[in-house]
Amino acid sequence: MGLQGDFYQVLKEQGYAFGIGGQAKVEQDLITATTILAFKYRDGVLVAGDRRATAGNMVMYDRTDKVLEIDRHSVMAIAGVPATAYEMARILEHSFKYYRRTQLQELSFEGKLRALSTLLKQNVPAALAGTGAVAPIFAGYDTEQETAKIYFYDILGAEFEGVEYAVSGSGSPTIRGILHYLNTWGEQPLSTMPEEQAAIQALRLLTSAAEFDSATGGVNRDANLYPVIKFIAVGGVRTMADPQLRSLFESDVSRSV
Repeated sequence: MGLQGDFYQVLKEQGYAFGIGGQAKVEQDLITATTILAFKYRDGVLVAGDRRATAGNMVMYDRTDKVLEIDRHSVMAIAGVPATAYEMARILEHSFKYYRRTQLQELSFEGKLRALSTLLKQNVPAALAGTGAVAPIFAGYDTEQETAKIYFYDILGAEFEGVEYAVSGSGSPTIRGILHYLNTWGEQPLSTMPEEQAAIQALRLLTSAAEFDSATGGVNRDANLYPVIKFIAVGGVRTMADPQLRSLFESDVSRSV
């Protein structure tokens, strides 16, 4: 499954042709990025992503940042073609900043969701051609309603709220099941976990995804390479530093893998 809900496969089964002009398959392998996840923890939302970018069966880059800070209270995590996703993130960042400076107030959370949906809908021709499909997760802290929110999108721009969590990318089938198990039968719901415990779960989830999905990069301690984990709470977006990730991985993850 390359995209949220395997929507790409659904479209192919319905007769859509993915290629230049809708006639032929694109011959070259595009660079794609996976896997991303978001879930609510005690103080807000955790958003995490592995760092591998692939082209077909080749690993092109292992230091990709798939969790992009858009403004002080919102993050966009990307699964799909990084070139398209990064451009969307830049457009969102500048448009949110322009609104803030001209209207002297923040754009509403609903307005931010609509802005990303519009960009995805404008990208439909490229997505259906197989040259620019993106299935992002948008998460943030709604300062008006004083609550954390998570939304995920299909490649046509439809948005869906992840009440407790959301996943996207080729490793998502593995971690979606684990998230459901943890949230339903675990020692405590995800939304009650403190920050450090939530980070440990994110590291375990991405390590599990890397175990079963070659397109998902795991942890490389020799290269000091760890997933990107960001927290979004009432105080804004904050990134967990690599030294802390290394400490948590060695004490609570590596001993079991």
